[in-house]
Amino acid sequence: MPPTITAFERSPDGGRGLARDMRVRWALEEAGQPYEVRLVSFSAMKAPDHVALQPFGQIPTYEEDDLVLFESGAIVLHIAERHAGLLPDHANDRARAIAWMFAALDTVEPPILELITVKILEGDKPWRNERLALVEDRIRSRLKQLSVRLDDADWLDGAFSAADLLMVSVLLRLKSSGLLDDYVNLAAYVARGEARPAYKRAFAAQLAVFNAASSVG
Repeated sequence: MPPTITAFERSPDGGRGLARDMRVRWALEEAGQPYEVRLVSFSAMKAPDHVALQPFGQIPTYEEDDLVLFESGAIVLHIAERHAGLLPDHANDRARAIAWMFAALDTVEPPILELITVKILEGDKPWRNERLALVEDRIRSRLKQLSVRLDDADWLDGAFSAADLLMVSVLLRLKSSGLLDDYVNLAAYVARGEARPAYKRAFAAQLAVFNAASSVG
């Protein structure tokens, strides 16, 4: 039986491919693995049966035989370790790729998520503009460091890997902010990720769910 992942029944990302099930879909597409999707509503995400799979009532989850996983990074790592094409064969190369996976989620993503919080949840606060400037400065600092590290390479460390999959997924959250515009190599890096056939298949699958939900009101 193919694995089953959970995804938003009605995603809040507006069909832009930013929900975290997109990372898992992309990994499975890169690995050439079939999968099934169980859609959950916001209320169902807090129900006991879903919380038993995901203690924090979020998506995605991953179920395969007697294995249940949550957290998109852990799921992508599991897929990458089980199937060829997402992690290098050499032990040291593999370790570096995994380090970059952690960097994407633990170092680069947090200030980006903070930016989203400021814009969406704190827009009416009197200190909003000051806080926004501070968060954007932190993001620029990370982008500058990442840009220097990437330089003129196509991918973070040799061939495309799960590290690039997660890093591109994280950076995609900045596309509408304009913050990537000053880092030409990072913008091109994101575009290379989006151009991958596996990404396109995953995006189309997630967008189809959003469009179906929108068509019924």
